[in-house]
Parts: sequence; C-alpha cells; structure tokens
Amino acid sequence: MADIDEEALDSLVDGTLITRMGIVVDHVSAEKTTGSMPVEGNTQPYGLLHGGASAAFAETLGSFAAMAHAQAEEIAVGVDLSITHHRAMRDGTVRGTATALHRGRTIATYDVRIVDNSDRLVATARLTCAIRPRPET
Repeated sequence: MADIDEEALDSLVDGTLITRMGIVVDHVSAEKTTGSMPVEGNTQPYGLLHGGASAAFAETLGSFAAMAHAQAEEIAVGVDLSITHHRAMRDGTVRGTATALHRGRTIATYDVRIVDNSDRLVATARLTCAIRPRPET
C-alpha cells in the first residue's frame, strides 16, 4: 500500500482542477479518505452547487483512497462514477467521505457521502477505479 504524506499530496494537486475548485483533502487512507470543498466558485448559473463540482469532489476523494490502496509502482484511475444529488446548496462548505467497498488487486470501489455543515446529505456517489502500472515518465 502506498503512503501519501502531506508534501506528496500537495505536489499531486498543485495546478490541477482540485486546486482550482478549492478542494482540500484532510485525510487519506485506503479504507477512508475525507475532505472539503467550498460551494462558492463551484455553482451553476442558478447559484446552486454544480452537480459536476460534486462529482469532481467525489471522484477526487475516491481516487485518493484508491491511490493509497495501490502499490507504489501503480496508479488509480476512475473508470465509473455514479452520483445522486439529494439537497441543493447555495453557500458554505461541503464535506465528503470516501469509504472502501472493495479493494482488489486491479479494481477498487468507494462509496462517497457528501454532506453540508449540519451533516445533512447533499449527494451520494459510487466510484470504481482501475489500478494500473505507473506510466513511464
């Protein structure tokens, strides 16, 4: 299992969509990964949290958990994401938790729950990642 320390995490997200969306990953482990994302800056034209932003947030958390599950010479890439939006948000911050459902040699699947500041369910997602050899750089 690969360890992802804070310095490695920062270098992975620098200049990515994760940074532009204001996603902060608090804790990374193969079993459970947590983080937060601001609603501001991630809304659709009606001022509501954009469903695509919630999907990107869910995929980020699940992918980081899958990376922690993968071996050091491997990467995890999302191959299937399903998300259901339960509650609209106009402001504040959402928090997410990705919890392992299956951690195999080549596939890892995570349940992702996104909640508001009152712990009310905003969205639920399921992400499946393929574990692949790290490409040559």
